[in-house]
Amino acid sequence: MLARSLRTLPTTQRPFSTSAPQHADYTHAVIGAGVVGLAIARQLAGREGTSTVLVEKHGAVGTETSSRNSEVIHAGLYYGHDSLKTELCIKGKNMMYDLCAKHHIPHRRTKKWIVAQDTPQWEECVNVHKFASSAGVPTRFVSLQEGKEREPDVRADAGILESESTGIVDSHGLMSYLQGSFEDRGGDCAFRSPVTRIETHNNGSSGYKIFTSNREGGEDSFTSETLINSAGLYACAINNMILPENRHWDPYFAKGSYFSYSASHPKPSTLIYPAPSPGHAGLGTHLTIDMAGRVRFGPDVEFVDDPTDLKPNPTRLREAITEIQKYLPGVRTDAIDLDYCGIRPKLGKYSAVATGTGFQDFVIRREEGYEGFVNLLGIESPGLTSSLAIGEMVEGLLYR
Repeated sequence: MLARSLRTLPTTQRPFSTSAPQHADYTHAVIGAGVVGLAIARQLAGREGTSTVLVEKHGAVGTETSSRNSEVIHAGLYYGHDSLKTELCIKGKNMMYDLCAKHHIPHRRTKKWIVAQDTPQWEECVNVHKFASSAGVPTRFVSLQEGKEREPDVRADAGILESESTGIVDSHGLMSYLQGSFEDRGGDCAFRSPVTRIETHNNGSSGYKIFTSNREGGEDSFTSETLINSAGLYACAINNMILPENRHWDPYFAKGSYFSYSASHPKPSTLIYPAPSPGHAGLGTHLTIDMAGRVRFGPDVEFVDDPTDLKPNPTRLREAITEIQKYLPGVRTDAIDLDYCGIRPKLGKYSAVATGTGFQDFVIRREEGYEGFVNLLGIESPGLTSSLAIGEMVEGLLYR
């Protein structure tokens, strides 16, 4: 249900349209209150003389992909030249560190090692380093001697590439700040408001009418001059409510299992990633650390049909242990257990790195023929890192 009563907008013209409605309930409606939707809504709510509503099906922000991930601030190493993922990850990373430092959001520059066990994996590390150098992302090769001194339990038979700007963030603390900042700027949150249908008025030139279900079994509705689809796992469904059939997308759901580690040793202080595997839908079952210093592993990749399928699959544990032992041979296997799962929204079973076949970039664009409609599809990793930069990009699509 809508969290607050709707408001009537001031009768001023908007730069994005010369025929926008003069009495819509809101200037901006953002669907989806994950970290990306929050960043977009906060950015738009900062514009003077506008009003913004953030529409969320659940009872709180960030309950799906945004709260079920590795909480890594990525450097921007894997996504190739001229991709939105690279551009927004690098920009978003810098914005994230600045925001966290300014507002005391827990975060840490942990650095990251990409470890190679053989010649083909080392060649992938060299390729990553070459790309990073061209993109202005700091990386360096770590000698095997230095590696043994710093992380004696980590195996890297063929070499180590260090990413110096990778870190971690308390994603819940970040989202809490973004929600508070959005509301301080006058934004409205509409929780428990699943979108059921959307009407376009004159292909958006006269705005949009958004219908949501309520707890009484009926429908609520409101109007908005613009519409931003940031619905994450359900973004394809929102897209398909608005655009004609020949512009529909089929969603793909990549389930990732995470694994806890209860032993006190070995316990690296650096994030450890296997060398990227071209064509693979993820970055391998890596080792990350949370803000409390706890080690965890994951995610792996398992495509599923149901975006609510969050039950850990016991068969994934043995496969994960095999992968973990390749770079952490002394790990206590009896201390590794199933922890939680997350689902990533994808647009196909494509490679997570640009060197793989069928790499899929973010889709972030104004949809032709639909005034004021900005579509965000396939916002998987590095979505968390990119979120603040995505907010600026969406504002630019509407107003510049």
